[in-house]
Formats: sequence, structure tokens, C-alpha cells
Amino acid sequence: MSETMTIDDYLAQGGVLTNPSNAPPRYRGELLRLMATFVDSELAGSAGFAEVINDAPSLKARIAASRIVLEKTDHAERVLDLMGTFGADTARYAVHHPWAARLARDAEIGAARHGADRRLSVFHYPLQGWIDAVVMNVLMGRAVGIQLQEFSRLSYAPLAEVFREIAPREARHAELGEEGLARIVATEGGREVAQRSVDFWRPRVAASFGREDSPRFDTLRRFGLRRRTNHELVTAWMAEMAARLPAFGLA
Repeated sequence: MSETMTIDDYLAQGGVLTNPSNAPPRYRGELLRLMATFVDSELAGSAGFAEVINDAPSLKARIAASRIVLEKTDHAERVLDLMGTFGADTARYAVHHPWAARLARDAEIGAARHGADRRLSVFHYPLQGWIDAVVMNVLMGRAVGIQLQEFSRLSYAPLAEVFREIAPREARHAELGEEGLARIVATEGGREVAQRSVDFWRPRVAASFGREDSPRFDTLRRFGLRRRTNHELVTAWMAEMAARLPAFGLA
């Protein structure tokens, strides 16, 4: 970085930071917000999925669900460790919120945060049994994949590296969900139940990408923390779902 270039200009031109001491206050705040949202969503997602493990129809399915719970918790820990380098109280963090807490199934909160943690809005809704959990995992798993593509290129190098490392495992979670969904729709009545879950989860997963007119996007882009708009991300996800779901006889 040139001696005459400000850090803001450096970031706006694609610069990369490698440790907390280089991060200006506003950048630190936005980066910590991003990390907290990821950590809280992984912890809330894994806690919700843990509650349906015993509903799995086979030992193989239980193993797959347990693997997802374990790895999502591990992913949260990796990002939480980075938050610790910025001064976050990591020892207290993981037990500070009721991660399994959910709102009513018919609650309408859109993309809004609720409660004291920063989980994505979709993780405030309860799962209703095994089929519902599998469908949610398929839809949200592909959404996470798109979000990780975005975050794997952000300007804080240590965090981008963590996201690149965990992206293949998150992709495998979505694949495990699709393997389970294929078995579900092959059973009598399974496709109909699965379609009802798709209808429930699709708009809620879409809302998890955030407002299309987010007032913070320009700041995030200037800091190198975002590239594509929320609209571009959700459009990519919707196109992927439109391409994948018909293979299961779902719309």
C-alpha cells in the first residue's frame, strides 16, 4: 500500500488486510457483524437439526445428520476463533444464546433479526420432522454455497481462507440432503409432503439473503466485504433451485 493511500482507498481498490491491527474501526465493525451472523446461523442451524436426528429413518441417515451437526458447529468455532482476535469473548459466546429456540411456524418476520443473536431469519423457524428437515437442508444448503462463494473472496484474508476451507464440507451437507430427498420422494406420499415443505421454506430461505435495497451494501462493497448485491445472490439461488428441484419431481 502506498504511503499516501488511505486504508479505505486501498480496500476500495481491492486491497487485502491480514490482521486486526490494520483494520479501521468501521471496517472492524462490519467484519465482526458478518462473522457473528455466520457463527450464530451455524450454531442455530446445527441446534435445530440436532433435534431431528432421532427422527431419521435409518442409521445411515442418522450418521449423515450427526455429521452435519458436528461440522456446522466446527465451522462456527473456526470463525469464532477469528472473532476472538478482535476481542470477542469466545469462552462465553457459544453458551450465551438459546440456539435451539424458535418462533411459531406461522410467524412472519421476513429478513428481520429477532432476539439477541444475529442468526439469519430462516433459523428462527422450527423444523417439523425428518422430511421437513431434509428439505430445509437442501434449500438452505445451496443458499449457503452461494453465500460462501461471495465470502471466500472478501478482503480480510484470514476469514476468506476459513470460508474457502469450509465451503467443500458445506457443499457436502447439501449433497447429503439431496441424497436423503431422493429417498423420500421415492416413497409413497413422500413427494407430496416434501413439496409442502419446499413451499414453506423457499420464501424464508430467499429472505435470508437480506433486503434487495440494503443501505449497507455500498459500504460493504467499498470495504471489499461484498461484491454481488443481495438481489444478485438470491437470483442465483432461485435459478439453482429451479434447475435442481425438478429432478426430484418438485417445483
